[in-house]
Amino acid sequence: MNDVRELLGRAAADAGRPVISTEAVYAKAARVRRQRRATVSGTAVCAVAAGVFLVPGLTGSAPAGPQTSSVASSDGSPAATGRAARLTALLPKGVGAVEEVSFADIIKHASPLPPEPPRTGPLDGQYAVRRDGGVGYLTVDVMDAKAVEKKLGGGAPAVDLCHPTNGEPAPGDCVREELSGGRVLTIWSDGMDYGDGTPQWGPELAARLTLADGTLLGVRDSTGFQADVVQGPLLKTPPLTRAQLRALVLRTELLPGK
Repeated sequence: MNDVRELLGRAAADAGRPVISTEAVYAKAARVRRQRRATVSGTAVCAVAAGVFLVPGLTGSAPAGPQTSSVASSDGSPAATGRAARLTALLPKGVGAVEEVSFADIIKHASPLPPEPPRTGPLDGQYAVRRDGGVGYLTVDVMDAKAVEKKLGGGAPAVDLCHPTNGEPAPGDCVREELSGGRVLTIWSDGMDYGDGTPQWGPELAARLTLADGTLLGVRDSTGFQADVVQGPLLKTPPLTRAQLRALVLRTELLPGK
């Protein structure tokens, strides 16, 4: 499931960049599956894709989107500036060329772009990763304890995403780790097969780190999306391996005040 998606896709509609809302998306995905089961049993329903990022299509050429940071390759060339450069410095060599993008631009084609919301984490944002002719995406988003309480309700971050209690199947390849300092790290895979729509996201890995003070950090590691207009074809695999994603999520540079 896509528990991290709203946290990773917080306020895409009003912020211009998606944010993480884990449990909300998880619940919506559950509703989608229930709708599908109802359809099979004879009830006419329409399966809606879960999360602000979902909805498929075809390939085409991408418009030139606004770039707040120049392209940078994780092998050290050429040099980037801003958040893309700082994120690149945290990634292993060979990941690809990293560029900060706006989903409001490349997916919604919003014009004018909505104002950028305040960022909680220093590297919060959406990043295209270009490699071997394809384009995948990394999204980073942090919610502080107050935002988590308001959006998800008290106690929600403590939920064991790998063992849902609502009757839904567990996310694919889900691993939950209890770390030092009261931190909880959950990583899972998602085939993103939620029916028709535009754009259609490819398979991805998702990670959520819960801190003892209630802060949530979510990172989405996506092979990309298909739509009428795209920046490039899907990557064959997510930009980061599971081990690389784990290492990134545990970097303190993603957290406020670090």
